[in-house]
Amino acid sequence: MSDLKKNVASGSFEGVPISTDFVLLKASNEESYPSRLERNVDQRFIQFHFNLKGHVQFVYHNGNYVLELPENQSLLLYNPETELPLHAVLSPGTSVISVLMSIRKFHALFTSEADYIPFLSEENRDKKYYKQNVLTPSQAIILSQLWNEQIHPSVRGLYCKGKIYELLSLYFNRSTETSNEQCPFLTDEENVQKIRQAKEIVIDRMAEPPGLKELADEIGLSLKKLKEGFKQIYGDSVYSFLFDYKMEMARKMLESGKFNVNEVGLKVGYSTASHFIAAFKKKYHTTPKQYLLSMAQERI
Repeated sequence: MSDLKKNVASGSFEGVPISTDFVLLKASNEESYPSRLERNVDQRFIQFHFNLKGHVQFVYHNGNYVLELPENQSLLLYNPETELPLHAVLSPGTSVISVLMSIRKFHALFTSEADYIPFLSEENRDKKYYKQNVLTPSQAIILSQLWNEQIHPSVRGLYCKGKIYELLSLYFNRSTETSNEQCPFLTDEENVQKIRQAKEIVIDRMAEPPGLKELADEIGLSLKKLKEGFKQIYGDSVYSFLFDYKMEMARKMLESGKFNVNEVGLKVGYSTASHFIAAFKKKYHTTPKQYLLSMAQERI
């Protein structure tokens, strides 16, 4: 792994131990250069990695084997034959959540439903397993809650445990996997790419987003297909999705301490502070000022 170690700084995971065989890890790289994170993981553990933003490389066998994990994707790893120590290289601006759970505990979660999970079937139970998926909107919401949790230490483990169980239930829930019959729109990869383009457009121009008709014309879809397709892929309407995104960005900017309330409101597209405060309160049931005060009190 000598090439990968060049110009790469060492970092660390924030660990939330749920139990002796169940751990939540959170890691981010806010530097302008890659960071390397390492943790020993023996063969008893199954590994789930969720990349919220940025780009991650998982390096194995002394750098001879590298798995790339792009933004908004998950990676499931299990190999009962050998240890898979965690060696991750995080690009600048990357945020990752990892869940490590012993295979015994994991099996216990699915005692009556294990047959439909491929690597839990009898013929595969002792074989290595690898799977990479795109995060669904419902998974992304739970991951955001885990990442941004501000829970008292006395109940933090309980909160995280519940959220991880919810996340895994969505990960393995077959009914949430959209089939072609349920969602014929998704059979057309060109349309899917256009809907993703629409999402990027409204995010890039969130301060002054285009109207729906203008957006539909720009990506080359009918207004009906834009509305239906966006809802099917992202689980929400265009502007509801954008509102949630803007409020999340606003919350992060406030937490950074680099901007005041007026500046944050302008950056996410509100011409007056009162309109921004009303929107923030609608989303988080508190004003920006009250939110910052509550954060300051939690740090005391």
